Amino acid sequence: MPNRLQYEISPYLLQHAANPVDWYPWGEEAFEKARTEDKPVFLSIGYSTCHWCHVMAHESFEDEKTAAILNRHFISIKVDREERPDIDSVYMTVCQAFTGSGGWPTSIFLTPEQKPFFAGTYFPNRSRYGRIGFQELLAVIANKWEENREELLRSADDIVGQLQRQGAEAGEINPLLTERAFQQFSRIFDKEYGGFGDAPKFPSPHNLLFLLVYARMRENPDALKMAETTLVQMRKGGIFDHIGYGFSRYSTDRYFLAPHFEKMLYDNALLLLAYGAAYAITKKPLYRDTAEKTASYILREMTHFEGAFYSAQDADSGGEEGKYYLLSYDEMLSLLGEQGGKRFNEYYGLTKEGNFQGRNIPNRLHLHGAGDMDEWNALDDVLPAIRQYRKMRETLHLDDKILTAWNGLMITALAFLYRVTGEEEYLLTAQRARGFIEENLTEGNRLYVGWREGRRAAVGFLDDYAFYAAALIGLYEATLDRSCLRRAEEICREAAKQFEDREAGGFYLSGSENQPLIFAPKETYDGAMPSGNAVMGYNLVRLSQLTHDDAWEQAAARQMAYLSGEAADYPAGHAMFQLALLLYENPPPTITVVLPDETEWAETAKQLPLYADVTVLHAPAEGYPLLNQQTTFYVCQGMTCQPPVNKLS
Repeated sequence: MPNRLQYEISPYLLQHAANPVDWYPWGEEAFEKARTEDKPVFLSIGYSTCHWCHVMAHESFEDEKTAAILNRHFISIKVDREERPDIDSVYMTVCQAFTGSGGWPTSIFLTPEQKPFFAGTYFPNRSRYGRIGFQELLAVIANKWEENREELLRSADDIVGQLQRQGAEAGEINPLLTERAFQQFSRIFDKEYGGFGDAPKFPSPHNLLFLLVYARMRENPDALKMAETTLVQMRKGGIFDHIGYGFSRYSTDRYFLAPHFEKMLYDNALLLLAYGAAYAITKKPLYRDTAEKTASYILREMTHFEGAFYSAQDADSGGEEGKYYLLSYDEMLSLLGEQGGKRFNEYYGLTKEGNFQGRNIPNRLHLHGAGDMDEWNALDDVLPAIRQYRKMRETLHLDDKILTAWNGLMITALAFLYRVTGEEEYLLTAQRARGFIEENLTEGNRLYVGWREGRRAAVGFLDDYAFYAAALIGLYEATLDRSCLRRAEEICREAAKQFEDREAGGFYLSGSENQPLIFAPKETYDGAMPSGNAVMGYNLVRLSQLTHDDAWEQAAARQMAYLSGEAADYPAGHAMFQLALLLYENPPPTITVVLPDETEWAETAKQLPLYADVTVLHAPAEGYPLLNQQTTFYVCQGMTCQPPVNKLS
């Protein structure tokens, strides 16, 4: 008999709708029942493409005996972290406070007043891996709730008190934080294989974006080398899907060979930005090729027919992690013939022994140096057949909900890719996705978290406003359409109205229209994605520079001061803020472009720097004549203007 999750729109919740566990979605009905029946609450948080969420579901939530214990002694609530980032943020902080680490599935035990008294992540159904079994844990907690409840309640009050006292004091704007961030990245950089720290290695493209812009502004070759080494190694490794393109969520090893195979929209959007920026700065074709192949994956497999972008593809297929992506040596001989198969196997590092659990992750790690593009693209013509073969052999679960924040990131990335390549398809795709958001995920200036099959999820959180505003700014920079800039201003004003803490500084994750929880987090640390506060900082800086409006300049100064205090202890953990700070302390040039012809704009846009305040004149004007009857650039930096030129250096 299906449980209450059958009425939800989240693919993750729907995956659990047929469990024997009597699941509730998050809401007052569940907590009222817990109060009425005097039971503790079991809260399980995850997402639909999470491997260990699947494992715990199969072991415990599909198990009749385990379900009977949960149903007898607990009220069970299931939450999709992507739909409710507020709940995820609060209780991930709880999990980290209890255990020193976090992850998904997140398993929390609460009082009916939402106060946590025990937390963990994945638990095997029965004790193994040095972990207590879930059934045993349930029995212990049920017993304590009956026999020693006061101890649990004291623990809950203590942890809530600690959470409510969190937060740093706003500091003074400190431009030296960018130098400290660079030094910290330098200390943890893996000089041999790229990336930062040891395994597992996450792409964290916002770190690379900061290093690329820092390298350009500070003329620092070491920062550029760190970014490039990482970008090349990731393209070589198995974290990049050499057959279907796009990037997996992270690498389980130091070499970027063996990924955790799920593909997330946000990772691929941010990596598009990083590779696009690397191409804009260095003009090396490998970076453009990687960005464009990643974009082709998004357009082929992750795009709704109305233009928006899906959330993720699963790591698991056929009940096995990575099975869809793994190839055997003999498989390729059979599919491509003896000669073609041997060439393919050598090219992509496939061996008879395998490089992962007896099979192979295609990779180019054996390639010395970066190689040339003829070498990189030598077998591109056989890849469509391999892609088709993979789809016939296995299927992947697609999380097909549309998330506003993540779509904002992809719109930003595609608009930027248009700027650096001039390929109009990327701009048109970004504009279609923006149209979808305006049509389905907005009411005036109000945003919603997500959409699926004609139904909207909860009202939006800070990340939705911050990332969508960044997308609008990106579209303005790509097109100079003032309506995009005005819309970005509207969204940022609404974000300030709902989320800003005008007394202590910064923005809360949830705001005046969101359901209150046991405390209101302000996220500033960059994880797999940059924080909403950092992106708002970036937005405010760019709006102040593009509009020259005193109100935006004051807002940018407040946010830079707040984030300076938050980032003081570990600047490298706040890379997106560091990028905003670089732009704040080093305002981009003001460029007036005079075009001899309307058709010149696409090529002209490719010459513009990553950041600039651009005005376009479609005919000569007083003070702005054409030089040599060609496209002409008038560049001013601060109070100094340069002579007009036909090409930007």
